[in-house]
Amino acid sequence: MAALRRIARQRGGWWHAYVCPVHGVELEHGDLLAGAFPEGGARCAHGCRVDTEAVRGAWLVLSHQAWARHLRVLAHRGERAEAVERLGEYAGLYAELAADRHGEAQAWMLRGRLFHQALTDAIWAVNVGHAVITLAEKETGDLAVVLPLLEALEEAALEARDVLTAQGHLASNYTAWLNAAGVAASRAAAAVRSTAWEGAGCWLEGEHGLYAHLRVAVADDGWEWEGSTYYHGFVLRAALLALRSTAPAALPTDVVGVLAGMTDVLAAVATPGGVLPALHDGPYRRDALGLEWLELIALARQSVPSDALEAVADRVRAELGDADDVLDRELDGWFAGPPLPRRAACDPVTVFPSTGYAVLRAAGIHALVDFGPHGGSHGHRDKLSLYLYGDTTAWQPDPGQVPYAHPEFRDLYTSTAAHPAFRVDGAEQAECAGALTAADAVSVTAEATEAYEGVRAVRRVTVGPCYLVDLLTVEVSGREDPRVTAQLRPGTALDVQVQAAGPVRTTWYGDETLHGWHTQSAGVPVRPLTLPGPGPADDPQRTRTRVDFTADGAHVVFASVYQAASAGPAVSDVRLDGTELTVELADGSTARFRTEG
Repeated sequence: MAALRRIARQRGGWWHAYVCPVHGVELEHGDLLAGAFPEGGARCAHGCRVDTEAVRGAWLVLSHQAWARHLRVLAHRGERAEAVERLGEYAGLYAELAADRHGEAQAWMLRGRLFHQALTDAIWAVNVGHAVITLAEKETGDLAVVLPLLEALEEAALEARDVLTAQGHLASNYTAWLNAAGVAASRAAAAVRSTAWEGAGCWLEGEHGLYAHLRVAVADDGWEWEGSTYYHGFVLRAALLALRSTAPAALPTDVVGVLAGMTDVLAAVATPGGVLPALHDGPYRRDALGLEWLELIALARQSVPSDALEAVADRVRAELGDADDVLDRELDGWFAGPPLPRRAACDPVTVFPSTGYAVLRAAGIHALVDFGPHGGSHGHRDKLSLYLYGDTTAWQPDPGQVPYAHPEFRDLYTSTAAHPAFRVDGAEQAECAGALTAADAVSVTAEATEAYEGVRAVRRVTVGPCYLVDLLTVEVSGREDPRVTAQLRPGTALDVQVQAAGPVRTTWYGDETLHGWHTQSAGVPVRPLTLPGPGPADDPQRTRTRVDFTADGAHVVFASVYQAASAGPAVSDVRLDGTELTVELADGSTARFRTEG
């Protein structure tokens, strides 16, 4: 089959257009190394065949990027003849495209040459550069044909970076990849010439280099400024790829701290079983993303080791099914010298105050509270959302996002209604920031005062002896007959039972089972309503049972207690009396928790 493989000769478009217009799912890729768009159109998992210019352009992006990764693998495996031949073909194609930038890119993009986006060009260039570096370790005589391509890639990265930083966007995730592309292309060119690399001053240490970018793009709490799991990993992966052959301990001290902190963030939000929540606008689940996480973890293993990230890698491999250890073998020895020391184990409560996340670990429950700033272009209207995971089950996940070219489903997944947050009068939250008001060894309290005019909402989440307590208080002023709703948004099958007396009961299924008890302020009738809704964004057609707890009133407290089926002793009763929630266990023990206000 290898003889049938060839590179495509057309520009790539925008990969986000590779989405079914009917069902909102990413289309199936087919053989990306075949060089030809799937005959009869790209397949959708629900039976559609889609063939438009935008979809063809998106497939070309995936194909060119797959070829760049394949070239890196060919170089690693020592399959030199094919690698050099294909690199030569790309050198010729890139030269043909030198006269102009991509003419069909969206206005907000920095335009590339081979793709719509300069960002996509840079990602492609990183893999091409590393393929050449690996080949040059053996010999260089047959690589001269690639020099014009490497020089053009470095020049394009510098030009795009100059435009971006002149606009004041040093912190942009574009900048991370443009610097990585500049490093890879210039290192590769120096290797082909058999000369010392002299690009560190421009691409690593300079005013707009990688180190300067990391210093402004990463908050004090370790998160990349967008607060998105995906874009956080996106930037960290670019940085680690750019630092090939670098000893982690030889980096500037503050940069070492940034890289270690970014790795800690991923380790803290990952569940013990390796589920990595798709916080703030990342794709929920796709095979190509799984490969990106495997690459990042293979790199992190050599720089900042993490048992938690190894669990993520194990889970991704299980989900991909046929993934082998080629990434581990290919990237082994990527860095010079020993890795940095392992980081401390996670406590029951971890707070990221700048970015606005809190992670709470109860017995068998991994919970996250989202209270921070709106995520800019990657933000959702989801203040005070509560996400619930088991070791390997996403009971109530951040739902993620579909490819951006589908405006209707993208709007759906950015909405308040899609998240386990709160609503007032059925309206969308405003794009706003929340605030942390208190945190200790077992609890976190956060508030949102700008989601709705005249509304203050406070969420207090506490780790109990063998359960998790969630107290959501909503106070409304200046509105006549306000209607307040607290939302459950399961990612798994869910049963709901209203009892003749006492709290509403919920049962959440998956690899592990979760039990919930839900009650509210005395004297405030609540209408629990179940309705079908789309599940997480990897397949919007998958139906999940949504639950809305709605009350009419200016001051409402919604109280929930969650217990994993594996934990015990079992919860036997839950009561909310005034400002005090009482939780009783089957062994006769009792605990009380104060509400807010």
